[in-house]
Amino acid sequence: MRLAYLCKRQYMGHDVIADRYARLYEQPRQLARRGHDVLGLCLSYRPTDVRDETHDVGPGRLHWVGLSPGGTRIGLGAYPLLALNRLRAFGPDIVVGASDAPHIVLGSWLAKRLGVPFAADLYDHYESFGLSRLPGLIPLYRRALRDAAAVTCVSEPLADLVRDVYGARGRVLALPSTIDQNLFHPRDRRDSRTRLGFPQDAKLIGTAGGLSREKGIEPLYRAFEILAHDDPDLHLALAGTLGPDCPPPRDPRVHYLGMLAHARIPVLLNSLDVGVVYLRDTPYGRYSFPQKAYEMAASGVPIAVAQVGVMGVLFEETPQAFYQPDDTISLVKCIKAQLIAPIYSTFPIPDWAELSVTMEAAYQDIFA
Repeated sequence: MRLAYLCKRQYMGHDVIADRYARLYEQPRQLARRGHDVLGLCLSYRPTDVRDETHDVGPGRLHWVGLSPGGTRIGLGAYPLLALNRLRAFGPDIVVGASDAPHIVLGSWLAKRLGVPFAADLYDHYESFGLSRLPGLIPLYRRALRDAAAVTCVSEPLADLVRDVYGARGRVLALPSTIDQNLFHPRDRRDSRTRLGFPQDAKLIGTAGGLSREKGIEPLYRAFEILAHDDPDLHLALAGTLGPDCPPPRDPRVHYLGMLAHARIPVLLNSLDVGVVYLRDTPYGRYSFPQKAYEMAASGVPIAVAQVGVMGVLFEETPQAFYQPDDTISLVKCIKAQLIAPIYSTFPIPDWAELSVTMEAAYQDIFA
C-alpha cells in the first residue's frame, strides 16, 4: 500500500522527524518496515527548519516532509492546498490523519479530494487539546471520525467513545502506544542516582511528564509535603514541563531536573523507590494511556497510579498500586504502602512491531 501519514511536527516536547520520537514516528516507520510506501507529512505550527528526507527502514520506503510556515514562506492557511499538491504527486491508497483535531479534519478533507479512504489515529482525547477550542472545529472533527474507514485509538475507553458517542461507521479499534524496551529496563539504582546527583540513601518518589494541575500533579505535591513532614529521608524527583498555576513545593528535598532528554528518563525512573502515574477523572484522564505506566513497569519501579480509565484495567492484578484521583490522602496511603512493602506490576508490554501488524490489518480490511 501507499500510505500518506499527516501529523504535527512537535509532539510531547520532541520533533517527530529529527528525534524519531514515539507513536507519530513509529507508526509510519513500522508500516514501511512491513513493505509499504509511506509518506510522512508534518506541519510545524511554529517556524522551524524544513525537512525533506528518506529514512532507511526497508523493505518498504519511508519519506518525511516537514514543513514550517516560516521555512516555506507560507501562512498556515495555505497549508491544505500545499498538502493536497504533495499528496496528488504521491498518489496514496489511504490518507491517515493523526496527532490532533486539525490534522484529523485536514486528513479527511484531503482524502475526499483525492477520492481515497481516510483513516484516523487518536493517541489521546484530542478534544481536550487547546487547539480544539477553535470555533467550529469539534463538529468537523467528529464528522471526520464518523466518516473514517478506520479509527485507531490509544485506549479501549477512547475507542468506545468514538463508536458509541461519535457514531463512527468504520472499523474502530484500540491500539495503545508503547515504549522502547531496549531503553526502558531495570538498571542499577545507585549508579542511576549518582548520574543525576540524588542522595543514595533517600526514599525517592517521583515522576516525569507535564507537571500541571490540569493533568493531576497537585496531589503528588501535597502528598510529598505530608510524608516529608514525618520522614526526613523522603525526597521528590521531577522532570518535565512545569505548570505555571501549580509550582512544586519549595523544599531542598525537591529535585526538579527540567526537560530531560528522552534517553535520560530511564535513569530517573531507575532512581526511584516509587514512581507516580498521575491522572484526574476528566475526559483527558479517562481516555488517555500514559506511557509512563509502561516505562515505569518496564524499569522495575513500584508504582502508585490513579485509578482512572484504562489504568484501572492495566493494574487490576496489583490493587495496592491504586490511589483515587485528586485524593491526596489516598495517594499518601498508596505511597506509604509501596515504600514499606513494594508490589511490582508485571503485565505484557507490546512492541511497535506487534502493534503495526494490527494497524496494517485494519488498513488492509478497508479494501477487503
